[in-house]
Parts: sequence; C-alpha cells; structure tokens
Amino acid sequence: MPKMTINQIARAAGVSKTAVSFAFNDPSQLAPATVRHILEIAEQLGYTPDPIARSMTTKRTNALGLLLPQDIATALANPFYTQFIRGIGKVCGRAGQTLMLVPPHQGSLLKAIPHATVDGFIVVGLEVDRGEVQMLRQRQVPFVIVDSEAPPDVPSINVDDRSGARMVMAHVLEQGHRRIAMVCIESGKGGDIEAYTGTLAARLAGYREALEAYGIGLDSPQLRIVEAPSCWEGGQTAFERVWETGFRPTAIVAMSDIIAIGLMDAARARNIRLPEGLSVAGFDDLPDACRMRPPLTTVRQPVEEKGQLAAEVLVAALAEAGEVAHHVLPTELVVRKSVAAPREEPAARTRSTAVLRNS
Repeated sequence: MPKMTINQIARAAGVSKTAVSFAFNDPSQLAPATVRHILEIAEQLGYTPDPIARSMTTKRTNALGLLLPQDIATALANPFYTQFIRGIGKVCGRAGQTLMLVPPHQGSLLKAIPHATVDGFIVVGLEVDRGEVQMLRQRQVPFVIVDSEAPPDVPSINVDDRSGARMVMAHVLEQGHRRIAMVCIESGKGGDIEAYTGTLAARLAGYREALEAYGIGLDSPQLRIVEAPSCWEGGQTAFERVWETGFRPTAIVAMSDIIAIGLMDAARARNIRLPEGLSVAGFDDLPDACRMRPPLTTVRQPVEEKGQLAAEVLVAALAEAGEVAHHVLPTELVVRKSVAAPREEPAARTRSTAVLRNS
C-alpha cells in the first residue's frame, strides 16, 4: 500500500496540514478536541509519522545517548554497564525517551559523536580535557559526565571513590597483608599512576592513604602496581603479569569487580587456594561478587542509582529545568570471605621496580 501522507490526513480530517503537524509535534497549539479528532483519523487511515521528518520538525529525537569507551560487546560483557543501563532505562520509560548506545566509530569516539542522532549524552569515564568532551561543549550538546571530574557548568554524577578505596585497602591491611598487588583500571597514561585523574585518581588516593597509615609507600618493594582493561580478560592478564615477575603477593586489590573476578579465575587455574593462598578484593559490588567462591570482598557503589540519576539530570537539562548539579553518591565496604589473614610464608622473590609498566 502507498504510504499515507499528512496531506491525505488533513483532507480526511477537514483541517490544514499545519494542524496535522501540530497534532503530532506540538499538540499544545491546538484545542484538545481537534488533536483527538486528527489522531483518530490518522489511526483509521493507518498513518504513522516519519521519525526522521518528525525530528527535523521538532529538532528533537527523543533519544538519549550513552557514550561508551569500548565497543558494545566488550562493554556489555561487564555487568557494571548492564546495571548502569538498567538505571537509565527506568528514566527513559517514564520520560518517553529511547536510549542509543554510542561506541567508538572506527576506533574513535570523536568520529562517533556526529553520527549519533540523540538529544544529549551521558558520558562515562572521560576526562574533561578529552577531545570528545570539548566537541560536545563546542556543539552545545547537553551532556552529563559520570565517573569523572566536571567543570562547574557541566552536571556530573560521581561516587565517593576515595573513601571506598581507603576502606577496602585498610581492611586488607588490617588482616595482616603487607605484600600486596594493586590492579588499576587502564588509564591511557602509559602506566604513569601520578598522571591519573578523576575516578582513578580518587581511588588511587584512597589506597595511598590506607597504605601510608601502615608506613607503605606506592614505591615500596612490598607493593606491585599494574594496569588492566576493566574486563574479565584484563584481570586474567594482570594476574599473569604479576606472577611472571616472581613477586608473590598475599593479597591483590583491584579497582573493579570484573577485574577481580578475572584475577580469581586465573589464580584458581594455577591451583591457588582462595583466600588461604591469596586474598582478593574489588570495587563495585556487582551481582556476581556475592556468587563467587569465595564471595568477593568489595566496595559497594550504587551503580543502578547512578545511571538513573544521570538520566534524570540529562532529561532536566534538555528541558532547561533546574540548576547544574554535581552529585556524589556514597560507597560502602562489603566484607565477604575472599579476604583472610595471610599464611606465614618465606619471603618471595621481588624485582627492584615497584611499578610494572605496560609493554
């Protein structure tokens, strides 16, 4: 059947084309009875507005964009994003919005942004000086920054990463651990931990504070620091990188649960008993954390709430309602059985360098 047009709807309803356009795109311009009459005629004739034409008229797509730092398959393999998206979805359902996942295009987020037909973005983990953030500012596209520092005029959603990291490292130290490996989320800074910003800097600061209370500096021979992508494979690789040096920590503290889970699986593959032979701690409190054997000691952050709040703030920004807000949500230490007192062992072989760089 030929596609129905607004001209035909207008003739059938006895109104102008402009009235039909208002009925679908700006019904406040018409009397409620007129809107109902036009929509009834359109339904009888099987008419649905073209979404592209409609967005050109309204200058809105009714879609929020989630800017992902990884490809979609990799991101959704991390339960963090499924929880985060669930929170966004609750708001989309209430606000009549859809959600578009925007991964890198040809390896570049800068290339992805112009192709995304959305009204605004939720930006996760990108620093404010990144080109993507600068592009959004220049184009005056509304956006919310999550898990990163934001300038005063850009809304942001963060958690108290520093406090959470300090609590989990202090717990590990209180159990008696002194040979510790830290697995940081890959930063793109060439392994330079002092160049960390945003979430990574806050978590590193929390770890540092707890360690220094026990007289352990980040350059201590008792400590090893590696970076890894925030995924299960990243945890596997990080474990192997630590073990191949000959350093034998009694505990490993990871900046994310998905890395910690990969570490635990890699340790078991080497027949290392957990936590008797190695304690492991994470950060996030993903649903799988309590299902691990042993259950994972971690830091709980409200991931779903964070996604929900980010979407609410973005919807408000699109409506130009409310002031620019910077939210910091609390974190909580969750003690489970993956951390226990270390066994007495002979001193392990160590390298002279305290920080392992990516190679």
